[in-house]
Amino acid sequence: MRTDVLIDRLIGELKPIRRRTALRDAIVLVVLGAVELGLFLALGLMRPDMPMAMHLPSFWWKLASLGLIALVSGTVAIVSLDPVRSPRRGLRWTVALIVGCLAIGWILDASRDGYSVLLARLDWPNGVQCLSTMVVLSMPAFVGLGLLMRRGAPTDDGGTALAAGLAAAAWGAFVFVFACPFDDPFYVAVWFSLGCGTVTLFARFTLPRLTRW
Repeated sequence: MRTDVLIDRLIGELKPIRRRTALRDAIVLVVLGAVELGLFLALGLMRPDMPMAMHLPSFWWKLASLGLIALVSGTVAIVSLDPVRSPRRGLRWTVALIVGCLAIGWILDASRDGYSVLLARLDWPNGVQCLSTMVVLSMPAFVGLGLLMRRGAPTDDGGTALAAGLAAAAWGAFVFVFACPFDDPFYVAVWFSLGCGTVTLFARFTLPRLTRW
């Protein structure tokens, strides 16, 4: 087959595709998150002492911290799907936000009695269960961000994968806040960090391989 004929045939088979936009990607993720949170609450998984928990500063610290981390890291991930945008600066801001949230948690925790019962406060059986639940709840956002990353054209796939993992992990933990009966800042800092770290590392090492273009 002649080269010009082959080229004409390939061109003739091309179909226009819908151009991706950051706003459309953000709307997809917001809808996905809203559906997951709605189903989670509809299944009656909310903690039974929610009215009492809403009066605790540590509850609002959990909710606000995880919501902000999910929002910032998700924005970084979506923006970095553009091949001319790097996620590195956004990741630095995300790390600074995480450190700030942990510092606020430490301030809240400083008012508690001593540190001789730290291991007891971790409540290992429940902590491990919380960790595994957070990982499961992060999967819808993980898959959604992975698909968006595959459709996009990130040039720093490692940085984008980190941002996507952080966003998915923080969102899963955010949803879990509505069921988690533990408001001890020390417990939250340890187990929520482990859960989010697990998902983030998994995303960092898997998404670049699955979405390479």
